[in-house]
Amino acid sequence: MEQRVLGRTGRKVSVVGLGTWQLGADWGQVREEDALAVLDAAVETGVTFFDTADVYGDGRSEQLIGRYLRERPDAEVLVATKMGRRVEQRPENYTLDNFRAWTDRSRANLGTETLDLVQLHCPPTPVYSSDAVFDALDTLVAEQRIAAYAVSVETCAEALAAIARPGTASVQIILNPFRLKPLEEVLPAAAEAGVGIIARVPLASGLLSGRYTRETVFGPDDHRTYNRHGEAFDQGETFSGVEFESGLEAAAEFAELAPEGATPAQTALRWLIQQPGVTSVIPGARSPEQARANASAAQLPPLTAPVLEAVRDLYDRRIRAQVHHRW
Repeated sequence: MEQRVLGRTGRKVSVVGLGTWQLGADWGQVREEDALAVLDAAVETGVTFFDTADVYGDGRSEQLIGRYLRERPDAEVLVATKMGRRVEQRPENYTLDNFRAWTDRSRANLGTETLDLVQLHCPPTPVYSSDAVFDALDTLVAEQRIAAYAVSVETCAEALAAIARPGTASVQIILNPFRLKPLEEVLPAAAEAGVGIIARVPLASGLLSGRYTRETVFGPDDHRTYNRHGEAFDQGETFSGVEFESGLEAAAEFAELAPEGATPAQTALRWLIQQPGVTSVIPGARSPEQARANASAAQLPPLTAPVLEAVRDLYDRRIRAQVHHRW
């Protein structure tokens, strides 16, 4: 699989990584042996980048990754985790003491002395303008608790603020055919600054897979049930902020753009891979088969200009009015 340098980390990662929110919680239960099988399938298909967070299953996702990497010492994987969502979301909670405590917990969960990459986990907007926060992150690097730091953001404005910080290695942002605003300023600014871009929510919480219908029911412990209108966290995290029923109609139209031999999900991932400035895209997976199918998107030929134009037209007609002004 193609490898690209992840911004200021200087390390290469696969263009298709693995998001592991599903392996922790909030998407329904996944058995431990099934989660380990997903990690193994991803590595066997060339994935060298895992994304996790200290709150995914209250640390379960980190612990599973740590166990897997101990059992597979030959696996060369960069693990990016996140911190900041274990406390009330107030800027004053983003302190060096808390950072040390949170990273100590992640280091224990992952079984490593130095974390490869730690991302602020969609913190309150004022955090991005705090010199003290970024000084604290620099201290973590100096103390060798972390090798590099980054941010995961909700909005394009937050991304641009983070890119302007000289120590920010990468920015993780929602980007998919139903969320095009980052293409306008964020990706060009990141490329100019040498900052990596990690595309998250690449399938709009599964909408772009084309598998859902109006009759689809998600479990009560699935964020696609309990956060559909932003009840628990930012609405943009669920279906990329797109209203479910109108999203179904747009997804059906997107599915028609899939080239022969490619699924709609693979088409969405292929679209992301070829966006200038994207380093890696991190779809989740609940089964080895899904992990392998996601990884295979990297082997598809580039989408043609007419398909790319059709994606833009679909967004402008069906999606833009819902999301473009918000994030």
